[in-house]
Amino acid sequence: MHIKINRQNEIETFTIPFESTTLLKALYHIKNHKDNSLTFSSSCRSGVCGTCAVRVNGKEVLACAYTVQDGDLVEPLKYHEVQRDLKVNKQKVRETLKTSTAWLQQNQETSITEQQVALTEKQSDCILCDSCYSACPVLEVNPNFIGPFALTRAYRYTADPREADIKTTIDNIQSNGIWDCTLCGECTAVCPQGIDPKMDITMLRGTSAQFGYTDPNFQAMDFGFGGF
Repeated sequence: MHIKINRQNEIETFTIPFESTTLLKALYHIKNHKDNSLTFSSSCRSGVCGTCAVRVNGKEVLACAYTVQDGDLVEPLKYHEVQRDLKVNKQKVRETLKTSTAWLQQNQETSITEQQVALTEKQSDCILCDSCYSACPVLEVNPNFIGPFALTRAYRYTADPREADIKTTIDNIQSNGIWDCTLCGECTAVCPQGIDPKMDITMLRGTSAQFGYTDPNFQAMDFGFGGF
């Protein structure tokens, strides 16, 4: 079986002696037996930490969970600083969590029902693998876009009954935020945890409307009425 790896924009092909194995095992085989300079990230090897996220044939996957296929092209995540081979620096992307102020702004004591917990239980499963961020086409044209996982985290807290100050977070996700999203669903398609950032952003738009916000792109839209 052969797989190709994008290393500093140069494609190298490696042969691995497995018919069926995870991509992470294949990468370790290459590193241990073919080229010990191959660089990638991994940690838990159980699909829990999100460290090993890469792109395979243009789609984001966890290397520890993906079954490698003959001819696969493996590349680093998009919109990240590539440190070497498949290893990227995620620090800059983490700054989006600060931009979205995705945490409790003002805690209030309240009773929480099981139904209320269920509303944000899935969002709390985010493992910060950055797959959704890498898959987002908006970042191709707007590198300042907050991005899917930070907006999902923002929704998680604005929907939390303990939050007494929803407006602060809503205010902070208007610019380069919820209205820049095209709702294409690419982020939802690649999330290994089954989170739906597209729906979370849609919900944030609804909450924003309650605070008087509207889509700033709406005024620039041409509905074909010309000068009428």
